[in-house]
Amino acid sequence: MAACTVFNAAAQLLFKIGMSPGHFVPSLMGLATDVPLIGAFALYGVFTVAMVLALREGELSMLYPIIALSYVWVTLASYWLLHDTPNLYKNLGVVSIVVGVAVLGGGGRKK
Repeated sequence: MAACTVFNAAAQLLFKIGMSPGHFVPSLMGLATDVPLIGAFALYGVFTVAMVLALREGELSMLYPIIALSYVWVTLASYWLLHDTPNLYKNLGVVSIVVGVAVLGGGGRKK
């Protein structure tokens, strides 16, 4: 499941990079040859397959909130890689997601 969140976050960053002005060529051929965009779709496909496999065995109520950690990875990576500006509200959102996932993780079904 942790790998799912990383694949999802990486795909989101590649979508952003692939569609950014100066990189994206607005044409069908531009879409077909945009390497970051193709990589984003591939990672999103891997994420989807891994998610389906995880959902076969796990509790939906436990697994789905873990996907929210993707927001944490995207936010941190966008600070580091895309030089987005951090602010109090973004950081409080990240903290609340981490706390929420931790709380939910403590309430899972014991096998």
